Amino acid sequence: MSEPRTFKVFLADDHPLLRTGLRMSLSRFDDIDFIGDASDGFKAVEKIRQNPPDVALIDVDMPGLSGVAAVRMLRKHYPDMTLLILSSYSDKHYIEEAMLAGANGYVLKSIDINELVDLIRAFARDEHPMSPYLMDLGVDWHAAEPAEEDKQDKEDEAEAFLTRREKQILSCLARGQGNKEISNALFISTETVKTHIKNIFKKLDVKSRLEAVMAAKERNLID
Repeated sequence: MSEPRTFKVFLADDHPLLRTGLRMSLSRFDDIDFIGDASDGFKAVEKIRQNPPDVALIDVDMPGLSGVAAVRMLRKHYPDMTLLILSSYSDKHYIEEAMLAGANGYVLKSIDINELVDLIRAFARDEHPMSPYLMDLGVDWHAAEPAEEDKQDKEDEAEAFLTRREKQILSCLARGQGNKEISNALFISTETVKTHIKNIFKKLDVKSRLEAVMAAKERNLID
C-alpha cells in the first residue's frame, strides 16, 4: 500500500503569533509538511525560490513587498505552484488584484484550520474546492464598475480634498516605505506621518495601506 501524498506548505505573514499558530496547527496533520515561513514578501520570495513548496499561503498586506506583488513575482517562475492569498478583507479590490496577479485562491483568515487544510489538499490536487471562506477569483469585477462620468467625478473629488503632503505620503506608501522611512524622507515626525495616514484612510474610505495605495492608483492620484 502506497504512502499518502505529503504536501509541502510555506507561510508568509507579518504577524508572529499567526505564523506560530498556523505552524503548530498545520504540523498536526500527517500529510502536511510545513517547510518554512517569512515575515514579509521579499523574504517569502527568496525562501520559496530556495525550497519551492506545493502550496504557499501568503498574507495580502505585508510590509515591503505586498502579498499580491509576491504572488505576481512567484507566478512568473512557478506557473504550477499553488499560491493562496490569506486576508482579513473581503473587499473586491483585494480580490481583483489577487486574481490579476495569478493567485489560485483568496482565503479569509476567519477560516477554520480543518477547512484550511482541506482547501490546501484540494488545490494541491488541482481540484476546485468550495468554501464560504474562499472568495471567487472568477468574478468579472469590471462589469460592475461605475460609468466613466461618475468615475471621473470621484477622481476629481478625491484630487481636491487630498493635501499635497497626503499625496506625498501616498507615494511613499506605494513604494512600501514604513513610517520611519517616510518621516526621514519628508523631514516630519513619525507621529505626524501617522496622523496623515489616518486622514488618508478616512478620506479614501479604506482600512489599510495597501487599500489606500490601490484606491489612489485607481483614482489616478499617484503614479
